This record gives sequence, C-alpha cells and structure tokens, in this order.
Amino acid sequence: MSKINEGFFYSEDHEWVKVEGNVAVIGISDYAQHELGDITYADLPEEGDEFSANDEFGALESVKASSELLCPVSGKVVEVNAELEDAPEKINDDAYEAWVIKVEMSDPSEVESLMDAAAYKEYIEK
Repeated sequence: MSKINEGFFYSEDHEWVKVEGNVAVIGISDYAQHELGDITYADLPEEGDEFSANDEFGALESVKASSELLCPVSGKVVEVNAELEDAPEKINDDAYEAWVIKVEMSDPSEVESLMDAAAYKEYIEK
C-alpha cells in the first residue's frame, strides 16, 4: 500500500504539491516511486525557469523506465533540490521528504483542480 500524505494535493501524473504560502513544494508520490523502481538519474530544471501547469519540467530515470515530470501548477522555480542530482535514490527512500522543486505560484487557485489525499487514494486504486 502506497503512503499518501494528508494535506497535500496530487496530480493525475502522480506529482504531489505541498502549499507553503505562495510556494508549491513539488515531488512525486510514493506510488510513483514504487512504479518507477530504483531511481538512477534526475533531470532537473534551473532556478528561475518558468512553467505553466502541466508543462514538463524534468524527468526521472530508473532501472525500469524514464518518466517525465509535469508541473502541477504555473509559476517560477525558486529552488531546486540539488541533492537529487547526486543522490536521486533519496526519492525511493522517502518520496515526501525528497521534494524536487519549489515553485512560486503565479495562480495559487490552480491547486484547487488537483486531488486531495482521499481522491488520490481512490485514483490509484482504480
């Protein structure tokens, strides 16, 4: 059973969002890291890059597959988790501690279109 954090928002592409003021902390869900298997490489954006909701902002590669990372909200990257460049397996260790990017949201209401924990649980059980 995959761990799902209450109080987070989730996209259909298995990214999670934790809202801290006007900043969205973004990572991939526990379910997604299980599906990928051992993550071996993280392709990450640069600080200052801007994305619209559902834009590809990077990718994760594992022994099984490569998976695009899609930005669940629009905004500008204000921080990138540089630890993942040298140790992408941290996502496998704890998908909710190993955030990928932090985005200053240009439209914070976009999180309302994402799933809450209960809806995401139902989504991955289908």
